[in-house]
Amino acid sequence: MDQAITTCIWSNHTAEEQAAFYTDLLPDGRIIRIERTPVDTPSQPAGAVIIAEIEVMGQRWLLLNGGPMFTHSEAVSFILHTDDQAETDRLWAAITADGGAESQCGWCKDKWGVNWQVTPRRMMELIWDNPDKAAAQRAMQAMMTMRKIDIATIEAAAEGN
Repeated sequence: MDQAITTCIWSNHTAEEQAAFYTDLLPDGRIIRIERTPVDTPSQPAGAVIIAEIEVMGQRWLLLNGGPMFTHSEAVSFILHTDDQAETDRLWAAITADGGAESQCGWCKDKWGVNWQVTPRRMMELIWDNPDKAAAQRAMQAMMTMRKIDIATIEAAAEGN
């Protein structure tokens, strides 16, 4: 592996299922390897999947079947920058399906509790890169009322409509 830092996602014995989901959901996804533990461990028997290494969007992730000792929190999330409403809608629907959960301002979690921000690039332009500070404030106020981000509504707010 030639990247200097790798994300490791702790799971409760769902690494292989997560690997399939993430590599299907995200661009340029592939499973690099699935490794099984050669001996019994405190959390699983010999032969059980211990890690799944994947690559998504040019980044390698390691999914570790560590057991129920640790859970995810909103303190760490993956930000998915989207190019349009269709991509925002597709990612949002997939992440929140089958037990995932919606939150505020484009935040959601998948069914394993991993936290995501589905963030349209256009929203970032209207809020953070906007030289018209009043328009940026209106865009931000509109975003604060949303769960899934609606780009057209934020654009209308920025324009004062």
